[in-house]
Amino acid sequence: MKNLKDCSVLVAATSFGRYDARMRSELEAAVGEVIYNATGKPMTSDELVRALPGLDGIIAGLDYLDRTAIESADQLRVIARYGVGLDRVDLDAARQKGIVVTYTPGANSSSVAELAIGVMIALARHIYEAAACTCRGEWPRVTGFSLEGKTVGLVGFGAIGRHVAKLLGGFGSRVIATDVYFDAKAGVELNVQQVDLPTLLKEADIVSLHTPALPETNQMVNDDFLAQMKPGALLVNTARGELIDEAALLRALQSGRLGGAALDAFSEEPPCKDNPLLQQKNLILTPHIGAHTDGAANAMGWGALHDCLAVLRGEEPQHRVA
Repeated sequence: MKNLKDCSVLVAATSFGRYDARMRSELEAAVGEVIYNATGKPMTSDELVRALPGLDGIIAGLDYLDRTAIESADQLRVIARYGVGLDRVDLDAARQKGIVVTYTPGANSSSVAELAIGVMIALARHIYEAAACTCRGEWPRVTGFSLEGKTVGLVGFGAIGRHVAKLLGGFGSRVIATDVYFDAKAGVELNVQQVDLPTLLKEADIVSLHTPALPETNQMVNDDFLAQMKPGALLVNTARGELIDEAALLRALQSGRLGGAALDAFSEEPPCKDNPLLQQKNLILTPHIGAHTDGAANAMGWGALHDCLAVLRGEEPQHRVA
């Protein structure tokens, strides 16, 4: 077993230690070399192909650890995900090379849930439009709708979806959810009714996505999905951009079938400047900031750090995926 002091670790997650410098100090004191991603954005597969040889561990954000990148690693022992999404990590390739993959479940749940609630309110009350008009010297009579008494449908009832449901309870909303692995106990505790997807789309005034990016969920929000939604309903995506067929979303917004949408994730990040979605007035766009709070960053950082070091010491990590 290699001595921890002889190990090299790449910190690709750009916000690691931003709010608590102690985690950087602890990592630097534990291993022989720490390399930080200075680009300010997720590393591409090509960048990782050049960076991974000679490394023992990586604390990964939204970096593209595909098969090509993983196969370039000649001594990598652990991929510690700084977050919960695993769609950018080739788990099969990692298993074949004997690389342990860990993640930080629940660390960003409250932060993402709070953003989801925030954009629901902003959409429902037309806050961005009203603020822009007021700043131009106008005084518009803007009428929105309240969350109280409205039906919110959660597509996905994992840790984040459950936290959204908990917050919505304070607004007096009716909450329904669909999930293959629906937690019935949590449903009772949070007063959430389990329904199938067609029922959810038919009844929900707001549809909020909280499902991972998987082959079966890729572009699940398509023309058929949007056509089943209540006319004038709102769509919120604080999960993954791959869930949405953006061309279909644009058509639904332009036709007025959809009352508005809020996206914190895109199929291409950042989106191209000529992406027509960027010109839509009934759309709120944010740059994948759901987990970008001090609380989430600290929880993800410490979780990823401790599991990374555990693997390098030859111990079992707390949250092993593969």
